Amino acid sequence: MSIITLTPDTLPKEQICCAISDKKCADGYAAKKQWLAEQYGRGYRFSRLDERGKVFIEYGPSEHAWMPVVAPGWMVMGCFWVSGQFKGHGHGKALLATAMDEVAKQGRHGLVSVAGKKKMHFQSDGEWLLRQGFREVDALDSGFSLLALEVDGAVSPDLPRFGDSAINGLGPDSNGVTVYYSNRCPFSEYHVNVSLRETCEKRNLTANIIKLDSLEAAQSAPTPATIFSLFIDGRFVTTDLSVCMDSRFDAVVARAMGKAPHS
Repeated sequence: MSIITLTPDTLPKEQICCAISDKKCADGYAAKKQWLAEQYGRGYRFSRLDERGKVFIEYGPSEHAWMPVVAPGWMVMGCFWVSGQFKGHGHGKALLATAMDEVAKQGRHGLVSVAGKKKMHFQSDGEWLLRQGFREVDALDSGFSLLALEVDGAVSPDLPRFGDSAINGLGPDSNGVTVYYSNRCPFSEYHVNVSLRETCEKRNLTANIIKLDSLEAAQSAPTPATIFSLFIDGRFVTTDLSVCMDSRFDAVVARAMGKAPHS
């Protein structure tokens, strides 16, 4: 099985792994493709297994990374996913090698990834990355970890770190439900603007929704999880997009706030 890297010319006819057949998320699917096409000129790449499944990696220069990460001269990873029947066949290592080849080709120091201290939705598997040679170079109280893998022989003058906006977070002056999201994921547009709004209305809650629609906005976000992050009263709660759904909201929030056992 081969790995292909999509370009603005091939994106219209190729699938991008997630929400392929989800009609509710058709607009988000189109928005993600458009976002990828726009970012291609900035060096951002989407590489996937040439199969119908969730087996892909995204990466690009840190200067144009849509998250508050400071890493001059490094490459920053976006989504990295190997799912279902494709697990256990070496595809993750092959995708990682594809990204590292590009890192070396561009003469960059290495590859950086945002992960969770514990499992976080839409974040890379930190334990797996550590087994591949990554090391933790920064961490946030909210549970995010910044991992880095240097190219052999590379010497970086400064280690990557989280940006000040991610370190500061949203702050205690924020009240109620606040959400930050972007079109980096085809599921986010529908579930934030339809599912979450309906869910909050049923609970007499008002959702303050901020769409990160520019590089500058994403790089100054109060969270490194710019696909989706939910805060309550200024406290970071979750990256789990399923919290938007009526059937999941209470359980996800309660578990994240430490009021229910993890299931």
